[in-house]
Amino acid sequence: MFQLGKTIVSEEIIENDFVCNLSACKGACCVDGDAGAPLEAKETEILVDIYAKVKPFLTPEGIKVIEDVGAFVKGDDGEWETPLVNGSACAYVFFDEKNTAKCGIEEAYNQGKIKWKKPVSCHLYPVRIREYTALTAVNYHKWQICDPACSLGEELQVPVYKFVKEALIRKFGPDWYSELETVAEQHLK
Repeated sequence: MFQLGKTIVSEEIIENDFVCNLSACKGACCVDGDAGAPLEAKETEILVDIYAKVKPFLTPEGIKVIEDVGAFVKGDDGEWETPLVNGSACAYVFFDEKNTAKCGIEEAYNQGKIKWKKPVSCHLYPVRIREYTALTAVNYHKWQICDPACSLGEELQVPVYKFVKEALIRKFGPDWYSELETVAEQHLK
């Protein structure tokens, strides 16, 4: 671990490779698991505001869940998260013609319907953020369903921190990311 400003960062985001491989995993991270995507408090308001524009991109099951329980829920850990369909798939997921899970929020963004890409936790994946009183922990989350992404990242030689560069800059800013690059270069020497 090393410190950058008010963050503690795991070397694993420098030492491990990762490039999402949707053709292999079929978007399993949006379908598997027992909790929705973690949400920051300000993101809960955004989800409520954009719901009408995102709704056309969602499945009927996802729409029903959102309209029954709301655009976001409090998880078992007491934190905000996206609701799930039948305790599994994120309510904001849709499936393309190849039965790959994709984000309805991101699709609305890609089509210019909204200006918010998706929850930062999704954008950062496989990096997970944990807020503490004085510091923020930045960790690599290794999940077996992402083995194809790890293999592709290794093949293409793309470390985790470079794969999620845009998301890290979105979360922490360009100066923080520049410092991370400097630490990574020194670490890998």
